[in-house]
Amino acid sequence: MDSDILGGCIGAIVMIVMIALIMAFPTLWLWNWLMPEIFGLTTITFWQALGLNFLTGIFFRTTHANNNN
Repeated sequence: MDSDILGGCIGAIVMIVMIALIMAFPTLWLWNWLMPEIFGLTTITFWQALGLNFLTGIFFRTTHANNNN
């Protein structure tokens, strides 16, 4: 029973990391393709793209109040 819970937790962590890595690549490619050409900005690294995804997730997270009164 405990190994099932541990395996599930490890699987969830691996899945979250994989999704974060997969989502960083489009950000990296689009930024490096568009931003230097349009706005004269510098290119970014993979880790900066990952951080940018994390930051935008914080900024644009929505909260929903559910008032069933």
